[in-house]
Amino acid sequence: MPLFGVRDVTPLLADAPLMEGLDTAPETLPGVEVLQVLFEISSAAMLDLLPRALSPTIPPTVTFVFWRCREGPFGPFSLAQVRVGCRAGVRPRGFPLRAYCDAEPAATALAARWGFACRPGAVRLRRFYDRIVGTVEANGRPVLQVSLLDPQIIVGVEVQYTANMNLARVRDGQGERVRLVQVDPEYTLRRVDRGRPQLDLFVPEAWRAEGVEPVYPVSASITLADITLPRIRYIVDPDVPALQGTEKVAP
Repeated sequence: MPLFGVRDVTPLLADAPLMEGLDTAPETLPGVEVLQVLFEISSAAMLDLLPRALSPTIPPTVTFVFWRCREGPFGPFSLAQVRVGCRAGVRPRGFPLRAYCDAEPAATALAARWGFACRPGAVRLRRFYDRIVGTVEANGRPVLQVSLLDPQIIVGVEVQYTANMNLARVRDGQGERVRLVQVDPEYTLRRVDRGRPQLDLFVPEAWRAEGVEPVYPVSASITLADITLPRIRYIVDPDVPALQGTEKVAP
């Protein structure tokens, strides 16, 4: 029998953005640096972290994702997310627990058009000769630091990024509904580096991630990519398994 999450999303709705419609036009963010660090986590709380629509990955995982965008339609910004690995039906996805963004115009656009629940924070992505370091400060205190150690350029290798299942309040012809909004950007990669993952600091309560216990480092990559944020195609009822609760809203 497949496993499904058991999380009640009601306590999460205070942070869930309101999307006034689902007719979002695609937008391209040029030359974005993307740091992704992947860890296996303890299986003890894997079902408690996910809504009922989603199934955990086996083994359960968490990804720490940073974007640094120097220019584009929303101006410069940096974004950090903590996402639990999951599946919607059979397809791999990520369920964001929380995100922080350092620029209000970008945070507002990401929330209203794609359902990213962004809190204000100091998000930094820095390169050193032997590592790339991503840090987040919220309310004046550090809440995350991850590193990619000993970066090496790799050629001819595709880095796989899974789509987000963003929890949002969606207002459309059927009124206001709570839905998981599938956001599956397209990445045109210019450069790919890989290295050893390291988790230096993680404050779970700052990410609504109580129960996330990283236990084994898996991978780390940093890319330079043009990211096209998509038209919204699918939304999912968070309280129904995705195979039954998915609604197609665009081709």
